[in-house]
Amino acid sequence: MTASYDTPVVIDRRQGPYGEVVLRRHGALLQIIANGCFLMDTSDGRSERLLVDAARDALDGRPEPSVLIGGLGVGFSLAHAAADDRWGRITVVERERAIIDWHREGPLAEVSAAALADPRTEIVEGDLVARLREISDTFDALCLDIDNGPDWTVTEDNANLYSKAGLASCARALRPGGVLAVWSAQPSPEFEGTLRNAGFQQVRTEEIPVARGVPDVVHLAVRPG
Repeated sequence: MTASYDTPVVIDRRQGPYGEVVLRRHGALLQIIANGCFLMDTSDGRSERLLVDAARDALDGRPEPSVLIGGLGVGFSLAHAAADDRWGRITVVERERAIIDWHREGPLAEVSAAALADPRTEIVEGDLVARLREISDTFDALCLDIDNGPDWTVTEDNANLYSKAGLASCARALRPGGVLAVWSAQPSPEFEGTLRNAGFQQVRTEEIPVARGVPDVVHLAVRPG
């Protein structure tokens, strides 16, 4: 029996170190599901583009800034960064091997193929939370899109990233004056307070209009110089 246009069709299903991840097609859209929780799809990409642009704009014209993107997802953030020749080095950390494979060899290449071929791009397989604790390199911008926001994490361990200690790790990964940008499905005044308590400055929230419901947002903060 052929599935109707409105019925999601599973393209691939993998059991990874953090649970099950699924890639499915729903009509014209590709969707990523983690442990039964909808993460993202290829419907828009506005918020992912704003995540990258807001971080770059907050750097006030710093030449060829480097950016660390937390989470490959459907590839919108990476593709948008690579399409902007003002960025220098572009590093993406993704913990799910399946998602990396779907970009390199699967349907998500339609979003990211050009970006993956860009010599500025590096894809690192690993857990972002753990890597930030150990990182010895620093970046001008850190763009995080690994959860549905500070208050709605995909896995329990990710909650540590949005704590004062986790944000201290983010600060260590940034150069002085570097920008932290965090995508969220809803505003989080509590997270803004945690950013300030962790020593970040110029904390603000930019809204991204959506068709209905609460706007998506990008939380922005600057590491002191």
